[in-house]
Amino acid sequence: MRLPFAPPLVPMLSKAADALPSGDGWQFEPKWDGFRTLVFRDGDEIMLQSRDEKAMNRYFPELVAPLAATLPERCVVDGEIVIVGVGGLDFEALLLRIHPAASRVKLLAAQAPASFVVWDLLALGNEDLRPMALAVRRERLEQALADAVPPVHLSPATRDRSLAEDWFRRFEGAGLDGVMAKRLDAPYRAGERTMIKVKHARSADCVVAGFRWHKNSTGTMVGSLLLGLYDEDGTLHHVGVTAAFTNAVRKQLVADLAPLRENALEGHPWRDWAEAQEDANATGQRLPGATSRWNRGKDLTGSRSDPSASARSRTITCRGLASGMPRSLCAGAPTSARKTAATISWRSRRPTSWSASSARAIRAGRIPGRARDRSRDRAVPRRGVRPRERDAG
Repeated sequence: MRLPFAPPLVPMLSKAADALPSGDGWQFEPKWDGFRTLVFRDGDEIMLQSRDEKAMNRYFPELVAPLAATLPERCVVDGEIVIVGVGGLDFEALLLRIHPAASRVKLLAAQAPASFVVWDLLALGNEDLRPMALAVRRERLEQALADAVPPVHLSPATRDRSLAEDWFRRFEGAGLDGVMAKRLDAPYRAGERTMIKVKHARSADCVVAGFRWHKNSTGTMVGSLLLGLYDEDGTLHHVGVTAAFTNAVRKQLVADLAPLRENALEGHPWRDWAEAQEDANATGQRLPGATSRWNRGKDLTGSRSDPSASARSRTITCRGLASGMPRSLCAGAPTSARKTAATISWRSRRPTSWSASSARAIRAGRIPGRARDRSRDRAVPRRGVRPRERDAG
């Protein structure tokens, strides 16, 4: 490609914050719940690059022609691939696109076509715009996309903090993930966490139905806990894992879980693994916590515990499914932690007020009200560094 710089390019990243920054000099934008994507265009040649610097053209072929019709002849832009469903942005539909069969991708593209939301302009013609201030890049971007039509969109932006706070409150129901804040005088720093993201945070009381040993310490340290939620019929669905523990807590969890491991398979809702695997293979489902296209090759051997143990896990969002987790796995419980959950507290008693219906209420923006005795909760320390995320950073 005859551009000021060639792909791949590590995108600029963000760091989490609890509130939007105050003061002047900030640009605020919606945080789109999609796949972070850089687009390189040189005439008829267009490349979609993921956050992990991989080509995305084969997964979203329907975007190539609209991008060619909308973007400047030679440019590099940063943005997000999204799919709009009946209830708003549909992250699960995006996950289904990461499929090895081109015929399957083509079918999904026809059934639920993707859109591309642009928020930054990194190169135009022979100009490398990365050293320029965001305010300049935004002005050039608005000029370049003045005539943009769906499925290519220019992301809204504002310098009004009160308006951004209103976006944060109102847009969650449409599937937006929060609000981004960017310095107007900042250049584009590839690979650096210079943006600020304020995301919707939700928590849920989950059953700890099993665990995996730490990869280097089988028998002495817990690697991750397998989380579940009950549906209205009493079926326990796998909804994710929590794994961000210090080594001291990992060792303590071995002792805490030891009594729950005794005869754990007797009456365990996930005890029939062999039979379930046959059913899963026949219907295209996965076993709870089993291998997916995201974790192929990893040792995911698990151990079951008594489902009366529970952990209160802070999930970044309860919208959509975990990466690589198909809808059929959580039929009847279509919500789960898309990323590794961070544990807030732990207690050994069955959660009675939380279920898949509670998770769906959260997804709809309603928090089930309840009073809870916290005297039996025990806080679990968390690492300062969180697991890598797949979204805009």
